[in-house]
Amino acid sequence: MPFKLCLNTSTIRPQPLLEKIRLTAEAGFAGIELWINDIYEHVGQGGEVSDVEKALVDHGLIVPCMIALRGWGEASELEYPLMIDEARRRMELAARLGSPWVVATPPREECDLEQISRRYRDLLELGRETGVRPTMEYISFFGSVSRLDQAWRIVQEADDPDATIIIDSFHTWNSGGDINELSELPPGRISHFHIDDADPQMPPGTQADPNRVMPGDGPIDLEAEISILREIGYEGTVSLELFNPELWEKDPAEVLCTGIERMRELLS
Repeated sequence: MPFKLCLNTSTIRPQPLLEKIRLTAEAGFAGIELWINDIYEHVGQGGEVSDVEKALVDHGLIVPCMIALRGWGEASELEYPLMIDEARRRMELAARLGSPWVVATPPREECDLEQISRRYRDLLELGRETGVRPTMEYISFFGSVSRLDQAWRIVQEADDPDATIIIDSFHTWNSGGDINELSELPPGRISHFHIDDADPQMPPGTQADPNRVMPGDGPIDLEAEISILREIGYEGTVSLELFNPELWEKDPAEVLCTGIERMRELLS
């Protein structure tokens, strides 16, 4: 089964939400990863969630994952119930738009991993109530869960059949990770795969989101990574996820045309 090619809308961040949906479909992507804050902004400007629902249906796009749940891992005991309330609202919105997963983002600063594991279990329970599964993310330039192996440990410690990890080429490389760690993951524990490359002029461990570049323009061995995912039996969705300000200044249709061509070359 071929991978389903999707777009994370961070790649064309300056565009209005409904325009992002149109551009994604016209470029030929099968799905679109939506940012919940974009939907909040759309509604805050007088729009409706139903506008988004209609646009997705009209353009025939799936929503493989939505972004993100934040603040839950590091919140104080006093703040934590408020974070859970907000997580519920976000998960209910994701469920309404048909997304099976929502990204659970770890704390930016160093944080007790046992606390993160415990609270991730709370999110998984909330997911069963709302119909959307939280998937654990690792972010290479964060102080808490920066590596694939750390995120996988949290998933394992959850001891929950709904616990999953979201894979990201950039974060695996930038954290100094070994792509062979992917071979240890059961395919059913991988929710989604973010594909991207890194600035060829900077070493791993020194980069952040704006340094991501188009697949094939950097040093990451994406072919090897994709080969491993195929070997373990992963057949899910793959999203192009860039945060490059230089690309934001270009014609978004051209950016997406280049992006999907690169993905097809790698994933065909």
